[in-house]
Amino acid sequence: MTDTQRVESTSEMRSPFPVPFGWFVVAWSNELAVGEVKPLEYWGEQLVVWRAEDGTPSVNDAFCPHLGAHFAFGGSVIGNDLACPFHGWRFNAEGDNTLIPYSERINKKGCVRSYPTIERNGLVMAWYHPDAAEPQWEIPEIPEFNDPDNFTEMVTREYIIEAAWQELAENGVDAAHFRYVHHTEQVPELESYEIDGPFTRMRSIQKFPTPRGVVDGRIDADSFGPGFSCIRFSGIIDTVLMGTNTPISANKCHMRFSFTVRKLGDDEALNSSVGQAFVDEVHNQVLEDKPIWENKAHLVRPALADTDGPFMKFRNWASQFYTEPLDDSALRYLPTETHDFVPVETASRKHGTDPFAKKD
Repeated sequence: MTDTQRVESTSEMRSPFPVPFGWFVVAWSNELAVGEVKPLEYWGEQLVVWRAEDGTPSVNDAFCPHLGAHFAFGGSVIGNDLACPFHGWRFNAEGDNTLIPYSERINKKGCVRSYPTIERNGLVMAWYHPDAAEPQWEIPEIPEFNDPDNFTEMVTREYIIEAAWQELAENGVDAAHFRYVHHTEQVPELESYEIDGPFTRMRSIQKFPTPRGVVDGRIDADSFGPGFSCIRFSGIIDTVLMGTNTPISANKCHMRFSFTVRKLGDDEALNSSVGQAFVDEVHNQVLEDKPIWENKAHLVRPALADTDGPFMKFRNWASQFYTEPLDDSALRYLPTETHDFVPVETASRKHGTDPFAKKD
C-alpha cells in the first residue's frame, strides 16, 4: 500500500454512522412526575419530556414556534397541555396549538414537533425518525418487570458513552471479548443468532466464575431495533436486564440498564444482596468495556478469525436503521480524542483465571 492509499484509507470522521431511527428510552417512569417538564438532548435535537395531568408522558421539540422560548425553562403543564413560559401559548401532546390566551384564534400552522411516546416496563420511550415516519414495530411488555410477586423491584444504572450506538451494540455478537476483557472462564458458546426484520434473537452458553467455582449458565438476548434489548442471565441467579441505548448524537450515547432478579423466597435482605452482587458485576463489566468503545477505531473490513461471532451479519442488520446509505468509503474511522482507562475489580477477575497470564 502506498502512502497516498494509507491516507485515503482513514477518515477524519469518528464513524460512518448517523443517528439511527427506532424506539429509544428518554426517562425512567419514576423520573417524571405529573405536571413536570424536563429538558432533553437526544438524536442531535433539543427536546422536552412532560407528563400531562392525566398521567400521559409526551416528547416534543423544545422550542415554542411563536418566538422560540424553551418549554422546559419556566414552562408548565396545564391540564393536558404544555404551556410556553414566554406568552402562554398552549400545545397538546400532538404539538397542535390549542390556546393563545390573548387571542380568540389559534395558530394552526404554529405546531411543535411531537414524537410518538409510550410508557412500558417502567420506561418512557419515544420514537425517532429523521423523516418523521410513523413507528414501524412495537416494544413488548417484559413479564418479569411486571411481576412483583416473583421478581425484585427494578435496579438501574446509566452511562454516557463517547461512541456510536453501533459500536456498543456490536458487543452483543462479540463472544470472545468476554474472556479477554471481562476474564470470564471461557469464551461463551454461541448457539444461535437469528434475525427477523428489526428484531434479533441470540442464545448462548456461558460459564461464570464464582467464589464456589465455575457455574454453568446462559445469556439469552432479544433486541427490538437499535434502542431496546432484553437480556436474560441464568445459572447464578435468574436476572433480567433491559439494556437501552439512546443516541445523544451520532457518536455519543446514553446507555441505561434496568435489572430485576428472581426472588429467593420472602427474605428481602437475601434477595437484595444476591441480586445486588450480580448487578454490580454487570455494571463493572460495562466500565471495562467503556474505554475500549471510546478509544477503538471503526474498521470497515475487520480481519476476523474463523471462530469470531457473526459481526458482518450484525452489521447488515444494523444498516436498516439508517435512512441513507452509509458513507463507508474509508477503511478506518479513528477516535478524535483519547479516554482514560481505569482498571475495575470484577468478580470474574477476582475468581476467574487470567487469559493473559504467562504460561510455564
